[in-house]
Amino acid sequence: MTSGNDQPAGGDGTPDDGPRTSAEGAGEAARRPRKPRSFWKELPILIGIALVLALLIKTFLVQAFSIPSDSMQNTLQQGDRVLVDKLTPWFGSEPERGEVVVFHDPDNWLAGEPTPTPNPVQKVLSWIGLMPSAEEKDLIKRVIGVGGDTVECKGSGPLKVNGKALNEPYVYPGNTPCSVDEQGGQFKVKVPKGHIWVMGDHRQNSRDSRYNQSDRNHGMVPVDKVVGRAIVKAWPVNRWGTLPIPDTFDQPGLGRQSSAAASLTAAPQGVAVAAILPVALWRRRRADRPEAANR
Repeated sequence: MTSGNDQPAGGDGTPDDGPRTSAEGAGEAARRPRKPRSFWKELPILIGIALVLALLIKTFLVQAFSIPSDSMQNTLQQGDRVLVDKLTPWFGSEPERGEVVVFHDPDNWLAGEPTPTPNPVQKVLSWIGLMPSAEEKDLIKRVIGVGGDTVECKGSGPLKVNGKALNEPYVYPGNTPCSVDEQGGQFKVKVPKGHIWVMGDHRQNSRDSRYNQSDRNHGMVPVDKVVGRAIVKAWPVNRWGTLPIPDTFDQPGLGRQSSAAASLTAAPQGVAVAAILPVALWRRRRADRPEAANR
């Protein structure tokens, strides 16, 4: 039996603060700022994130290609680097008249062309999308006709699509819109659905649809062979610029074609989001760790 003046067992009449002191000590230890992680420990993580992002961007969004010839002068020069939009085809978008597109060799257009042997650095750069693969046989031309169009060259020109003459300021200076030769420069073709008719801007120095009419596609390029639209000249820096569709392809009476403008506008935004989001989430996770320790 105890009186109201009895104290809890603490030895000297004071409350036993031992457990509370231990809890406070643990809290103080938890609140101490953690030492920043070493840069060299973080570097492999950053490199890994960069490689994964580069691979995803190359596969689904944008890929860099080098211009191997003069067939697209003066729009593109040999050695230029262009960025090709690979996103819009995933949403069913098909090439439009006037676009500059990269496509896989449809039927031995590059037969006889030497295949360069890549060095290890080129292999790594091509894997992450900073350079095209040396083994890939791709071409770059301008889309002149799409499925359902009639494309015609008579004499030195002008080039006509569905009976409408094209005004082509992008054609290489000194060239005529149509080539006067018996190998394919004079033609009138109907483009089947699911195909495109392509020509180089350097008309007298481009082996394009005109000169491959004897292949199984009659010079047409199947849409499923198209890698994507070249949207930007990225290198060298002094030649940086976009590759818009020339106004002549918007003239009345040429024929309606589907618009991919909205998807194309979203493509660069998609690249930015893909590049920023994983890093932002990773940084946020690191920032949240001390707060979690305080709970």
